[in-house]
Amino acid sequence: MGDVARTRVEAAEAGTALLWVRGLTRAGLEPADLELASGELLLISGPSGAGKSLLLRALADLDPNSGEVFLKGEPRNRFPAPQWRRLVTYLSATPGWWAPTVQEHFRPEDKDIAAGMLARLGLPPQAMEWDVDRLSTGESQRLALLRALVQCPAVLLLDEPTGALDAKSTAQVEDFLRERLANGLAVILVSHDRAQGRRLAKRSLVMAKGGKLSEGPP
Repeated sequence: MGDVARTRVEAAEAGTALLWVRGLTRAGLEPADLELASGELLLISGPSGAGKSLLLRALADLDPNSGEVFLKGEPRNRFPAPQWRRLVTYLSATPGWWAPTVQEHFRPEDKDIAAGMLARLGLPPQAMEWDVDRLSTGESQRLALLRALVQCPAVLLLDEPTGALDAKSTAQVEDFLRERLANGLAVILVSHDRAQGRRLAKRSLVMAKGGKLSEGPP
């Protein structure tokens, strides 16, 4: 196939996928190709240190990287960086907090929406008023997930989002994600929990040491 024909094929593919990635790379990461459809959850597994978090950060454009990344057929470089990171939102396994209380991390127009979702994640009504310093790791993970979801991202990049949760809280988070997936949210999930992957994902990729991706088990 010639270069012009290949470009046309790739442009058509980028227009049909919600998220379309070719040759995405950065230090410590082999060039990665992937596609993600609306309402799909893609699992990425692999050994610690392989580069899974680096890939998620590159997709969110948080670190220097190169490659082609399209969202709804539009190239990433057409989006202002803050807009891209709201649409393609990365949630670390250890979320960051930059103000004293939880509610200060939510826009005024989102606070009532967030408060109405707390119970879905096993959190009490007063959680929005909590000081960040008093949050357990599990509470921090769930509240950060809520913080990300009320921004209505198109793609959510989750890095071990239930690693600090017990079975009941994990089930609540998974149910909440299923509901959002049914409404069109797309998710890339990094998880070492194989059972969680089987519960949520229909497709998976495996990252080897050095950052090389390959197709994983269904």
